[in-house]
Amino acid sequence: MFYTALLFCRDTGDDDVAIKILYCGICHSDLHTINNEWRTAIYPVVPGHEIAGVVTEVGKNVKKFNVGDRVGVGCMANTCRSCESCEEGLENYCSKITFTYNSHDKDGTVTYGGYSDMVVVNQHFVIRFPENMPLDKGAPLLCAGITVYTPMKYHGLNEPGKHIGVIGLGGLGHVAVKFAKAFGMSVTVISTAPEKREEAMEKLGADAFVASSDASQMKAVKGTMHGIINTASASMAMYPYLALLKPQGKMILLGLPEKPLQISAFSFSCWRQDYVGELHGEHQGHTGDDGLRSEHGLTADIELIGADDVNDAMERLAKGEVRYRFVIDVGNTLKAA
Repeated sequence: MFYTALLFCRDTGDDDVAIKILYCGICHSDLHTINNEWRTAIYPVVPGHEIAGVVTEVGKNVKKFNVGDRVGVGCMANTCRSCESCEEGLENYCSKITFTYNSHDKDGTVTYGGYSDMVVVNQHFVIRFPENMPLDKGAPLLCAGITVYTPMKYHGLNEPGKHIGVIGLGGLGHVAVKFAKAFGMSVTVISTAPEKREEAMEKLGADAFVASSDASQMKAVKGTMHGIINTASASMAMYPYLALLKPQGKMILLGLPEKPLQISAFSFSCWRQDYVGELHGEHQGHTGDDGLRSEHGLTADIELIGADDVNDAMERLAKGEVRYRFVIDVGNTLKAA
């Protein structure tokens, strides 16, 4: 059973921001966590790390935010702020990271996420929304967006003219296509669902579509891609996909399947290819002088649901029946019992 909740948050500290949650995206990792597929669940779990809302209270040391500001919270709620990773702006690799939900904070309390009415977070991990960005369609950028945006930039795959593959056309995949096209790249969507060809190319603007079950289609694009963004959350044999990369190409794993992937050292060592992972983007990937990063004006394609529809949405998500991100209308549908 999945549920949303009315929570009593901790008091707002001197460096904290209290946020009334209006919208929260549903990430596939929420499903993994609730089902304890990664063996990390701290029950009861209240998921949600694509949080968008308005500030209701600020601590006395908070200078960047005011009551009424439109803000969001992504995957992180706290880090040590002093280790090498934190000092380099790579807080997502802090060994003492506190996730927005299903994690222990510094005071030992368990964190609860955005499937609720309120959240209190240290100001450092609060993100300002641009005034022209709708909160419901912008909320998924706090996880799905930054998770594909960061590795594209870090690994130099955001250059015009480069050819990138996107495995999977779900919450992360559809945003990856949007960013890649905005960067001026050639994009090929690779999917196990041939029926997604039309939406990939006509709706999202992909340049090509490959059904991974069709050996002739896979062969036609062999050795053509500078990089692949792999958003699939299912275990798979990796050789057919690695074969699509050019020499020195990069396979970036973003999906986190429960079971191990199948891979051979020969499948990438012979061509000096990189096989790298990314859990989620660093906090600085979200922020800058203009607040939430989306310099191309991109938002997610969403299906807005009520709080009472979360159970059905989770079942549909498990079947891949969403185009492309469920977002809970918390502010209008989560009511006190």
